[in-house]
Amino acid sequence: MRSALVWIVRVCGLVGWVAAGVACWWLLGVSAVPRPWTGPLVWGGVAAGCAVVRVGALWGLRALRPRGDEEAVSLAKAGAREGRVGRAGRNEELGRAPLDDVLGFSFGSPGWARVRTGAVWLLVPFASGALFVGMMADSSGNGRIDALREAGAEVSAATVVEPPRAVREDLSDDVVRGYMSRLVVSVSGGPERLTVKGAYTDAKPRVGTEVEVLWSRSAPRLGGVVHERESLRTLAAGRWEAFPDGANGGDALVAFVLVMVVGCVVGAVFTFAAGPDGLRRMAWSPTVQTVRGALTVAVFLGWRPLLLGRDASAPEVPFVLVGAGGFVLVLLVYVFSSLTSFGED
Repeated sequence: MRSALVWIVRVCGLVGWVAAGVACWWLLGVSAVPRPWTGPLVWGGVAAGCAVVRVGALWGLRALRPRGDEEAVSLAKAGAREGRVGRAGRNEELGRAPLDDVLGFSFGSPGWARVRTGAVWLLVPFASGALFVGMMADSSGNGRIDALREAGAEVSAATVVEPPRAVREDLSDDVVRGYMSRLVVSVSGGPERLTVKGAYTDAKPRVGTEVEVLWSRSAPRLGGVVHERESLRTLAAGRWEAFPDGANGGDALVAFVLVMVVGCVVGAVFTFAAGPDGLRRMAWSPTVQTVRGALTVAVFLGWRPLLLGRDASAPEVPFVLVGAGGFVLVLLVYVFSSLTSFGED
């Protein structure tokens, strides 16, 4: 029973790591894809499910631990002699299982403890950056664009033919990034009057301003979309593209790289500064892994309404708030929980 639980923990950890990575990869370029976004939804569900099963197996191992046994930090393979590290910091005594000989390493070795921790810390900033990019891109995947795509969206040159209305500045640190307004444009080769609500332009629009508009020839009643920080052709095609052309795509790439750099530096500190016994103790701690697993499930539930393309129900609102701040929470939770790897070895 104990050996089965050990392997459940290991397999769920690996599958969950892969599933979370694939789900976050989808988020990097999913903004132009019509919803529901089934790719990240399915893979995120697998990651959340693995987190729950893994935590349950860890608590099962805790319940099976012999009375008087102190913090077990790494478990030997099925059929191998189990070694444990107590608070006195004695070394593990791991037996050589046949699988160890085949793989050429031991799951209880110091090197494996660091490789495992490093893999986790590669995923943490990647997930945090992807969640941030996904939140930035959400404004591009609104219902009007989905409706235009269904009606056969295309991108054409257009000219503003009436004075813009409801003009508002888009400010960032008291610097004007662009302007939002309601425009009426004449489309080249299309209608002479097309209403564009929520148009976004880099310069203040006026009569005669030339813009690109996303619209549908078969459904001009839907209006159009003007957004000079987005790649309208990518939105019209509805295809997956990481960091698409346009200012928003460039901003997303910069933010993602910044989060990755910071996260990898922090991860390197936790991977190499802590002792291997501390890393194993943290990896097999039911308490630490419950906190991390709960975060995984909460972020997935928070993103679920967005991935499905629907409004959140009342019970889902708390999870939506967690999902919105998920890119920060992921880093914070993993940083503070990793502090448990320092201490007596």
